[in-house]
Amino acid sequence: MLDFLPETMTAVGFDAPGGPEVLKPVECAVPRPGPGEVLIQVAYAGVNRPDVVQRQGHYPPPPGASPLPGLEVSGTVAALGEGVEGWAPGDALCALVSGGGYAPYCLARADHALPVPAGLALDEAAALPETLFTVWHNVFERGHAREGETLLVHGGTSGIGTMATMLGRLFGLTVIVTCGSPEKCARALEIGAHHAIDYKASDFVEEVKRITQGRGVDVVLDMVAGDYVPRNLKCLAMDGRHVTIAVQGGTRAEINMGIVMMRRYTLTGSTLRARSDSFKALLAQEIRANVWPLVAQGELRPVMDRRFALAEAGAAHARMERGESIGKIVLAL
Repeated sequence: MLDFLPETMTAVGFDAPGGPEVLKPVECAVPRPGPGEVLIQVAYAGVNRPDVVQRQGHYPPPPGASPLPGLEVSGTVAALGEGVEGWAPGDALCALVSGGGYAPYCLARADHALPVPAGLALDEAAALPETLFTVWHNVFERGHAREGETLLVHGGTSGIGTMATMLGRLFGLTVIVTCGSPEKCARALEIGAHHAIDYKASDFVEEVKRITQGRGVDVVLDMVAGDYVPRNLKCLAMDGRHVTIAVQGGTRAEINMGIVMMRRYTLTGSTLRARSDSFKALLAQEIRANVWPLVAQGELRPVMDRRFALAEAGAAHARMERGESIGKIVLAL
């Protein structure tokens, strides 16, 4: 059974938390797919901020997940688990995974995978699932963003920021982003943001007020938290929604709940990795129905930064941590 698969593989992992230098080659068994799973022969693995946080020791994998980093991959179906329908060996696919992406073979739930349409390169396919699932759920489902509204996104040139910009524009939102340099602001505008604010050169609260003529934005996609939260609330229009997806600026915030009540704000947030398999399957269905046609038609493509070999994962993490990347970093297997 599955005798054609190798017994072992060389992946990338770490023994103890630390800096990018702790990432190293590790020998481990090639996993075998269980019921409802596909084994993917990985072509590319996406690099995401949660990978960095896991390597630092602050984001452990959920129970049962691979301890190896890597939350999204592209490649081809190597083997099918019991009961899997709709996929065949050799099919090109990309998938959201709970871990294990930094490896030649990776398990995925069959219902967490999406087909790679003609015209979409495999490196681009690997750069889609994590940001696409995250943005779709948090901006459009939790944030209830709809056509004609205005969205404020921090980290406008990050993987999440570029995806939020492009999806927002495709679905009729006005997108305002913040970036850390004039060069990044210029790139954000090229990618599709309607307005880009250099937060190091000006107060983004005042700039949002100016851009919106005092009205404010309908949704804030917040990756900073900490002392950004009260400032974000000052950017919100009446009935605004504040959605937190990361806490790079700290987990604690002091806010005036009286203003939250008077202006009818909604404060919410989520993390994706720990959600149930059934939730992620439903989210994949939503994306396949609403967004994947835009990918198939060539209207949505990830913004690509750099490709590193798997053995250079440490250098990829270092680039992300230095804030140098614009768009998505991927590892080539």
